[in-house]
Amino acid sequence: MGIINTNDWLKENFYDPLKVCTKLKPLFPELNEKEIYTYMKKFHMYTPSRNTKTIYQQLKASKVWETVETLYIKYKKIWNGPDVPVYIFPLDGGNRLFVRNSQNKCGVSFQDKMFLFLGDIKDEKEIEAVFVHEYHHVCRLNELNKNLTEYSLLDSIVMEGLAEKAVEHHCGKVYLADWCRKYSHTDIEKWWGQYMIPNLCRKKNERIHDHILYGVGRYPSMLGYSIGYHIVEEFYDKKNFSAKASFSISPEELLKEIKFQ
Repeated sequence: MGIINTNDWLKENFYDPLKVCTKLKPLFPELNEKEIYTYMKKFHMYTPSRNTKTIYQQLKASKVWETVETLYIKYKKIWNGPDVPVYIFPLDGGNRLFVRNSQNKCGVSFQDKMFLFLGDIKDEKEIEAVFVHEYHHVCRLNELNKNLTEYSLLDSIVMEGLAEKAVEHHCGKVYLADWCRKYSHTDIEKWWGQYMIPNLCRKKNERIHDHILYGVGRYPSMLGYSIGYHIVEEFYDKKNFSAKASFSISPEELLKEIKFQ
């Protein structure tokens, strides 16, 4: 499958994203195009405007579809990864809660598909970083092969931490997301006991799962992501592992090695 030519979709219907999302209906048979667009906007799919049209034009000028295809071929080979469709759309410039960092990139992945939402990125390594993070999710989801509703908060924070460790390995520390360095180890230890331990078994379909994972309301911003990276970092210091091996490491195995529980 590889990179889907969403460039052509955007050429025809940039100002009508519902028409664009109609093409995604086979991927989400239980949703209509409006529901698909609402869902994608949670991860910063563009809203039509002069600003996002400029972003789209910049993506075309920088040949981002070709860049991502090169990355897809590279990592599919290195990781012996699954063959999934990858969809690229301009990033919305509004609410930045789920954006990886100030480098204008975001994504969402499933076992059988992957979406990237990109802004005007000057450094191609930033594109590689978000690609590695999201494609790592695809590989791990396929390795674990569970229904999404079965994933717990513990599964999710470890998933995010392992994906970002892969970014560090393949792209370097400088390309880590901001949330990796957002909080001190002291804060992480405190919040682990205060927020995480009582809720580690909460399932993905429970509201509190996402509230803690993303840091909504009273929870610190990107809390679950940050703690996930700290857990993986501590485990890696003791049990050095490859990115490929990380597709199958169990969360329980990581918890045995961390100090602050």
